[in-house]
Amino acid sequence: MLLGVSSASSAQSLPASAGLTQNIAALGALPIDPAELPPATTRNGREIFANFREGLAAPQCDAEATSPRWRKQFAHAPARLGNVEDDALPLFGYVVDELRAANLPTEFALIPFVESGYRPGARNPSGPAGLWQFIATTARNHRVPMEKGYDGRLSAVDSTRAAVRYLKTLHGMFAGDWQLAVMAYNAGEYRILQALRRGGMNAQNARAAELPGLSPITYSYVEKLHALACVLEQAEKEPDLMASLNRPVPILKGHTLPANTSLASWSAQNALDPSRIARLNPALTGARAGSRVLAPTFIGSGNEPALEPLVTLAETASTPASSPAAAAPARVRSVASTSSARRHTVRNGESAWTIARRYGISVKTLLSFNDLEASAILRPGMVLRFEDVR
Repeated sequence: MLLGVSSASSAQSLPASAGLTQNIAALGALPIDPAELPPATTRNGREIFANFREGLAAPQCDAEATSPRWRKQFAHAPARLGNVEDDALPLFGYVVDELRAANLPTEFALIPFVESGYRPGARNPSGPAGLWQFIATTARNHRVPMEKGYDGRLSAVDSTRAAVRYLKTLHGMFAGDWQLAVMAYNAGEYRILQALRRGGMNAQNARAAELPGLSPITYSYVEKLHALACVLEQAEKEPDLMASLNRPVPILKGHTLPANTSLASWSAQNALDPSRIARLNPALTGARAGSRVLAPTFIGSGNEPALEPLVTLAETASTPASSPAAAAPARVRSVASTSSARRHTVRNGESAWTIARRYGISVKTLLSFNDLEASAILRPGMVLRFEDVR
């Protein structure tokens, strides 16, 4: 039991009011500020799906950009996300988190479905490997560790970090056009730049489907992602799938493997399922100090971002005029004047919707209280303030 009397015998020896008194005392000892709570170790699968949908550059399915062929090929994707025995949903959530943190469209989270079926250990006979199916040259160019006994392409942490960096570069290079970015991911940025020149286009006015001189595989790459997005949008209307997503899903994070420690022993030390950790980390076949291990968040793993100082209007008013803080107007609300004021530190993967639902307030209220626009991206470490609901 978490609170109260721990056994039937002790309950019989205490007055009826004792258990209630102990419960109240224990509740009073719990931290009131949510930011002081340990990091969440799981989240509902529907939150992962909602986080993905919120981050899409094109939130509505474009039926004309899909074909029955690709929709049929990826029709199994929702079932894999709904399968509790499959690692696809926690991996998908991890990739979505990394993309949202980098302020990138979550269409990019569909790339591992196309490339590897969301299997970290996937290998292609022609050379590509891992979630993102990097070839060795591309991996080295993007600082993925490649050495004897360790292929960083098979590390979901190393490869995802590299993929997000690369996609961020491509996304900026092609003026925020996610379709051009994924075509460049498939064919290389220089081929896309050449195709733009041949077609008399630039990144601002390009029509991806009309770029000349590219491989049919590159054109179909965008079509596949469109089809996958449509399949997932349609699946949102399926009660069975949404019911299967309504379950606790581990929040995956990168952890550093200590020196002279094998993956199996590290898993046992932290009460994690060794077989699952091995599946998530096929790159680690032995002890390798400093390697990043993809595993569920656990209490004491040190993943909680540091809190920013709580600044009030009263403190701002007392700031000397010559100080840097006085140079810009403070867009904060006074929270010292009311005992119902609360704050929440944004964790990786959280959105305004999930935070507002947690505290029983509307998204509009949360954003308005923090002077944020509806299009604002919440980043890990941000501190949101709001009035508690009484």
